[in-house]
Amino acid sequence: MKNSTGNFFSTEEQQRIKRTVENAEKCTSGEIVPMLAPCAYDYPRAEIIGGGFFALAAATTLSWGFFGESLWVFLAAFLLLYLPCKWLIRFCPPLKRSLISDREMAEEVAEKAMVSFVERQLHHTRDNTGILILICLFEHRVQILADRGINAVVPPHTWDHIVAELTAGIRQGQACDALCLAVQKCGELLAGHFPVREDDKDELPNLILE
Repeated sequence: MKNSTGNFFSTEEQQRIKRTVENAEKCTSGEIVPMLAPCAYDYPRAEIIGGGFFALAAATTLSWGFFGESLWVFLAAFLLLYLPCKWLIRFCPPLKRSLISDREMAEEVAEKAMVSFVERQLHHTRDNTGILILICLFEHRVQILADRGINAVVPPHTWDHIVAELTAGIRQGQACDALCLAVQKCGELLAGHFPVREDDKDELPNLILE
């Protein structure tokens, strides 16, 4: 399921996003990093449970419907069908997503944001003003995570409206426009608290594609 996200945005869209980040950072010492991930987690339990359920249903139907409820046919059919059913779920995102609770996906996206924040060194900016805009494609979810310097002056719920607008834009097929708007709004918000410095420099990537 972890495929490259390089084709989600065209080359022109990627350049547009980077320019938007550059322009937003001209007015603030904050660092804005949009990041696109194929998924927050592999969710193996969904594949195991779903594959077992579909294999069980198919084996039961085959055994009862055509072989007089034969236990041996049932067992053979289940063993033969389990892996194909598991692969079906793995490579059919809508089906797999239906087997995962909203709560689990929300928790995994939040954890992905935390891990990525540290792995990508967003917590090492000079003024602790890094901000991650994480888009997880499989989960259809967005998470904005800010460093401690920003959190000291900006309440966490401040990002909720930006997250909602970006999520809606992605679902409407306007991902690039929505992401650029989110970057602009983050930049405007940061500029009011963290104006640009004379010796400011770009410390972090302006777009990360996993």
